[in-house]
Amino acid sequence: MKHSFYKHWQTILLVMASFIFLVTAMQPVFGGNIVAVRTWPADDYTRITLEHEGNIQAKHFMLNNPDRLVVDVAGTELSSTLKELISKIQPDDPYIQNVRVGQLDPKTVRLVFDLKVAVNPQVFSLAPIDKYKHRLVLDLYPKEPLDPIAALILKGEWKKEAEPVQLAASNPKKSIIEAPGRKTSFSPSPAGKDTQMPLKQMVTIVIDPGHGGEDSGAIGARGSKEKDVVLAIGKRLKSKIEQQPNMRVVMTRNADFFVPLGVRVQKARAVQADLFISIHADAFIRPTARGSSVFVLSEKGASSTAARWLAKRENAADLIGGVNIKKHDRQLASVLLDLSTTAQIKHSMKLGSAVLDEMGGINRLHKDSVEQAAFAVLKAPDIPSILVETAFISNPEEEAKLNNDTHQEDIADAILNGIKKYFAKNPPRARNRMI
Repeated sequence: MKHSFYKHWQTILLVMASFIFLVTAMQPVFGGNIVAVRTWPADDYTRITLEHEGNIQAKHFMLNNPDRLVVDVAGTELSSTLKELISKIQPDDPYIQNVRVGQLDPKTVRLVFDLKVAVNPQVFSLAPIDKYKHRLVLDLYPKEPLDPIAALILKGEWKKEAEPVQLAASNPKKSIIEAPGRKTSFSPSPAGKDTQMPLKQMVTIVIDPGHGGEDSGAIGARGSKEKDVVLAIGKRLKSKIEQQPNMRVVMTRNADFFVPLGVRVQKARAVQADLFISIHADAFIRPTARGSSVFVLSEKGASSTAARWLAKRENAADLIGGVNIKKHDRQLASVLLDLSTTAQIKHSMKLGSAVLDEMGGINRLHKDSVEQAAFAVLKAPDIPSILVETAFISNPEEEAKLNNDTHQEDIADAILNGIKKYFAKNPPRARNRMI
């Protein structure tokens, strides 16, 4: 009797164990666990990044009245990490009011973004690279993007007319400014002109702080991020240029968000830039490397092995920052690859030499001449363009200087003085139509 009782319970336990095993085996296996969520709001667009372990897919659609973006993420389940997205939507986000997250079915999480304005969403995936695992990226662009010049005018950041300039012998008339669509023209000044001769007409200078958003750039031993340092320097330079007569300034980014390399060039051309200044902080495997450098585009290959290596590293920014390849503008790509001109490189060298000379007054130079390589961000065919490596952030001493307010001011002053010297010897030609 006792034996029969134990045998009965053994059977029950065996059945229960088998049932538990079957239920566990039937549970969905999620290979795409979300490991991090990040948001990058900006006037240009807002980016949402879901970093995951792989094997997830996303579908999205729009709803109207009110405007909403719905994203269904298959292959994952609702987690505390995903729920963090709710608190990461900032009140000043230009496009997203808030987000709701929930489990749509056992294998799918639904994200519903309540929008402030209608958007044109781009949803795409990025393969693992550098420090990142797989990434699902949601880019929310305005459905009706504002003209870049109109946007600057609304912000009060666009000088419309040239200002009268007082010269020793005469008062020149206001210069005429060409409408959007012009191509930059270059003209040397007569020999012997004062290197501090004021500009007689308006010029537009584009400042390009490198990296941003998902792309931190180089990171110093003390944790300084290149993207933060160069943005701070870029803002200081912008402030100084705005105080100059007949100079106006545009930044490719004014906050911590990613701008693809081709879009940086496109922004410069959209505002009819006269100069393009890309600001970076160098890095090397040995912490002893130090000094400032200036680079321009090369038609015939890099001027040194180091220049070639640096261009390759900087050109990888799109892979790290994340570009939607399917939406890449083929026309823009052809401009970047094929239309760089001898005149552009010639004037880039002149600008680069003037800036390098000034940089040598505030920091040791890594190389005492302007170097050349195939930097994608310098390939505007009609705009003199330079890339300034302000110092080595991988060098502890220079990393400290790059974070110093006074040294940042010195860098901005040096670049501005170089710009002034360039224009004194190479004034832009008068333009033939008014904005």
